[in-house]
Amino acid sequence: MSSDLPQELYVRDVRIAPNLILAPMEGVTDLTFRRLIRQIGGTGLTVTEFIPAEGLRRDIPKIREMVQFDADERPISVQVYGRSSEALAEGAKIAQDLGATIVDFNMGCPSKKVCAHSGGSALMKEPELARQLVRAIRGAVSVPFTVKMRTGWDVQHKNAVEIAYMCQEEGAEMVTVHWRTRADLYGGVRELDTIRQVKDRLKIPVIANGDIVDYESAMDTLRKTGADGVMIGRGAIKNPWVFKQIAAQMRGEPPCVVDTDEREMVMLGYFQQIRDRFQHDRGALGRFKKIAKYFTHGVPYGSELREGVLHAQEVTEAIEVVHRFFDRLRRYEAGGANPFLGPREEGLVIPEESCGISAS
Repeated sequence: MSSDLPQELYVRDVRIAPNLILAPMEGVTDLTFRRLIRQIGGTGLTVTEFIPAEGLRRDIPKIREMVQFDADERPISVQVYGRSSEALAEGAKIAQDLGATIVDFNMGCPSKKVCAHSGGSALMKEPELARQLVRAIRGAVSVPFTVKMRTGWDVQHKNAVEIAYMCQEEGAEMVTVHWRTRADLYGGVRELDTIRQVKDRLKIPVIANGDIVDYESAMDTLRKTGADGVMIGRGAIKNPWVFKQIAAQMRGEPPCVVDTDEREMVMLGYFQQIRDRFQHDRGALGRFKKIAKYFTHGVPYGSELREGVLHAQEVTEAIEVVHRFFDRLRRYEAGGANPFLGPREEGLVIPEESCGISAS
């Protein structure tokens, strides 16, 4: 049975279908990772890493590179952050001129680096400044403009309802609310009532964010908040197939599961794309180590694969570690003797149907 909840939404005339959005994540949602997620399928919108507007304004090459996206990556949202009206207006305009479908303003990042300069979620402590910044961006771009925020600075100061309403009145066309406060960082007690209050107050679409890792958590969040869609961050790092699995179940189809061959193919294909983008294998290997530890969650004896990749000194060694591990896993799944040490890690279901990502 398909979900009784909406499966698409519009931001002005931009259709987001399915209503599942890849969250912006520093050091993760670059072009290579977004390309991987799109190849697997199931996302309605992808968002860049959060990008300093001042860096765009100054035309810093590294910052410009962060705004790269494929010609067929549509719709694509470019998220900017900062606390200068002039820099944000100019940076947002540059993002629009580079081809962004949507420009998003970051008022949700909890990182010390961003908050130390009074950007990200720190702006929720300065509502009048936040208003000026939202107004400046809105006045600078003609494409749809959205805002991402947390529920507040801390549990004593949850002002997302007021901030979100202000954003709507200043011209924002969608807001995303993460149920955590900035003080929660990546912990806290799950609280969805504030998102529900935002949805009840606003006329524009509201997206719910935070700890959505599968169909059950997505549907629970949508039902409890009344949100128009969900945004998924860390859940997509641990399971890049999560969007495709949720989208299938929303349509009333059985969720695809990931077999060993596909998991190996995706890991190595992603690694090759990283190598293609990096000038040196050393940098590519470091990036692969950072991401590979997440890809192995749910894999039987995945800790052994993680350790092997993390200790690899060369690219060829890391590739050999992956090949060797999955060869052993296939033999074990076929009924052979257990070639691994230590307890089996739970979470991987031996598949009846593959998710079917292409090798390209």
